[in-house]
Amino acid sequence: MVRQIPRNFSFQLMLRGGNWLSGNINGVNVWRAVNLVDLRTRSDTGRANSSPQTTILPVIRVPSNCQWDLNLLAFDPDGDEVKCRYANATLLECDDCTLPSAFSLSSSCVLSFTPTNNSAIGPYVIQLMMEDFPRQNILMTQNSEQELKTTHTPISKVPVQFIYRVDLAAPRCTEGLYLPKFEPPTPPNGAQLNIEVNEHLAISIKFVVLMSTVEDLQFSGPHNMNRGKVRFGEYTLRWTPSIDEAGQSHPVCFLAQSNTRYHSEVRCVIVWVGNASITSTIQPTTPLSTISTPDTTIRETTTSSTTPDDGTQTPTTPGSNQVVIGLKAIISFLHPLSEDIISALLQKIKDELVRRGIPTDSSLTVSQQCSTENCS
Repeated sequence: MVRQIPRNFSFQLMLRGGNWLSGNINGVNVWRAVNLVDLRTRSDTGRANSSPQTTILPVIRVPSNCQWDLNLLAFDPDGDEVKCRYANATLLECDDCTLPSAFSLSSSCVLSFTPTNNSAIGPYVIQLMMEDFPRQNILMTQNSEQELKTTHTPISKVPVQFIYRVDLAAPRCTEGLYLPKFEPPTPPNGAQLNIEVNEHLAISIKFVVLMSTVEDLQFSGPHNMNRGKVRFGEYTLRWTPSIDEAGQSHPVCFLAQSNTRYHSEVRCVIVWVGNASITSTIQPTTPLSTISTPDTTIRETTTSSTTPDDGTQTPTTPGSNQVVIGLKAIISFLHPLSEDIISALLQKIKDELVRRGIPTDSSLTVSQQCSTENCS
């Protein structure tokens, strides 16, 4: 569906029809979803607002005897705080909006499952909403009209709906025995990966499960992302962004499934497309780490995120209109770097800063401090 809308416009999309999976435990029949989009200009960025970004697998499975926390991807390109709540029937966000009793949802977007008896096994319909809240009071402008948004007022909202299937009890709930467990070089949950247009991104994923075998890797991501099996328990997700994706951020979530149908935890990353390998240095408080993965470049494996006190991921946005007055950054790596890699990294940082307006004769220096754990 394509819909043409004016610029600086706020509107709501509603989808309704069809049926949920028959026989779901909480008895939800007709599906309904509401999306509030606000494209008005923000006073803090000077750009149109961006809604929260997330993705999820259509079905998540958990053994009935295992305590389980699902950390939903809650990311906002504008750096807003993202909060979750369950859908509300009064706001026409769903037809039957009761959160199943075995589940609880925190405002920080953690969906928790409490072990239950075998009589409660089966599929549950989960219907929640993600909303973005500015970290300071801002004005939303449409032509000459303005609206104040406070830190307690949501700007937009995005529906997140999927099936949570409670399975028969597992012999043990320890990850790595019957439930698959991720191992390095799998990127951590919430990592931000950076790549440029027409470059090849390779996300290496590895997992173990001792008392059964890994059957599949399931993922949700860009439409042309491909999955390849390297060997037993190892997969690679590959993607090459086109010019149409330049300057955008794309969520990717994945999980492993054993031959007994048990799922691993869900891990999610954000992929920035553009000159993003450098933009993390523009934020002095942003820690950087490098994850070593096969067949990737420095740009592909650089990950960055800023975690405020509320735990929400704050992006370092490519291509923002910032003026660099002074810069001091700390870059941490798992292993010492060669002089060639340090020189290449400094050159890329300088190239980006020159593009943003610093004099071409500016110089960058690096001071290595090594400990027993790493060099930074």
